[in-house]
Amino acid sequence: MNVLVIGSGGREHALCWKLAASPILTSLYCAPGNGGIADEAECIALDVGDHGAVIAFCKERKIDLVVVGPEEPLVKGMVDSLEAEGIRAFGPSAAASQLEASKGFTKDLCRRHDIPTGAYERFTEAEAARAYVRAQGAPIVVKADGLAAGKGVTVAMTEYEAIAAIDEAFGGRFGDAGAEIVVEEFLEGEEASFFVLTDGKTVLPLATAQDHKPVGDGDTGPNTGGMGAYSPAPVMTDAMCRRALKEIVEPTVNGLASEGMPFRGILYAGLMITAEGPKLIEYNIRFGDPECQVLMVRMKSDLLLAILACMDGVLEKFDLRWYDDPAMVVVMAAQGYPGTVEKGSEIRGLADAWAVDGVTVFHAGTKRDGDRVLANGGRVLGVTASGASVTEAQKRAYSAVDRIDWPEGFCRRDIGWRAVEREAKT
Repeated sequence: MNVLVIGSGGREHALCWKLAASPILTSLYCAPGNGGIADEAECIALDVGDHGAVIAFCKERKIDLVVVGPEEPLVKGMVDSLEAEGIRAFGPSAAASQLEASKGFTKDLCRRHDIPTGAYERFTEAEAARAYVRAQGAPIVVKADGLAAGKGVTVAMTEYEAIAAIDEAFGGRFGDAGAEIVVEEFLEGEEASFFVLTDGKTVLPLATAQDHKPVGDGDTGPNTGGMGAYSPAPVMTDAMCRRALKEIVEPTVNGLASEGMPFRGILYAGLMITAEGPKLIEYNIRFGDPECQVLMVRMKSDLLLAILACMDGVLEKFDLRWYDDPAMVVVMAAQGYPGTVEKGSEIRGLADAWAVDGVTVFHAGTKRDGDRVLANGGRVLGVTASGASVTEAQKRAYSAVDRIDWPEGFCRRDIGWRAVEREAKT
């Protein structure tokens, strides 16, 4: 099969790395790709926002399947455009992609189908939102309704912080994504990521994961797209997974189908495990980044065959197998992230990092300059390790990080701390 992957981040590197291992793969392309993806696939300088250009490339290279990695092309209808031209594409339609494109859409869906989530209201004017915050009190959560690259959420511990976040959103910080906001209940508990593969009827759970969104150690500082993750998530016991599936994910998939928006692809539920059980924080309509990196390292099955089973609507006859060993990814980001960063600094020592037992280094924001690898974004590398325990995976990941010579980069030094603490007590 000839496969095209859309995207340029660490998620797409992990997907290409896994797809490249499939015995039924003939050719693998990635548009636009990055410096690490070039080792797995032929990188194509396509403007992925130009659906016509992507369609023309697919026809020219006889592409059998397009795997869309990031949310933005999905929200903008790339799958719809490709399938209208007879090109098979993995991912949800633009209509189903509203699950991530609009937090208000998802909250309203939860309300209609009795899916457990935090209490909320939607606002298009600042004063009404401020009044709601004053009535509810803090802590409280303020979210830009649209896509804000993981940076549109403020967990406000005081009313002052919440009102400042409201003013920022309506002041244009997130562009059109902040033209409407959702103000919702602060949920107490432990966060976890629950991934499923669905063909619109059958829901097939993947391994669980837990990510670290704040930029600083101890979960301090502003939220990011993700500074690290590990799998499995200890808080997601078998019983909790069954509850999340029955109470949250299956009603969502069935609800969308009943409303004429069947969802096909990867559905990623961000959950808060509260004293009452799992509650939905938000949905993503694709693999998480950096969670995808740990999931691909742990997946024993052929990813390409799993995708084809989903595309063919036969997931009820398909099963996924996983390696037992946990995996962890530590994100190395450019100084200044999640704010403004400088591009172009050289990264050395990658071969030394790869030499650590159990380590795979996925590229997120890099580019090649001859034999040199240069930083080309905010989140730049995903140093991923597996081990017999989370503690061992953590030691291996940070051993590899310490071999990378990149003074212009930084990382959190406590990824996986909850799981490590649990292991120390057993």
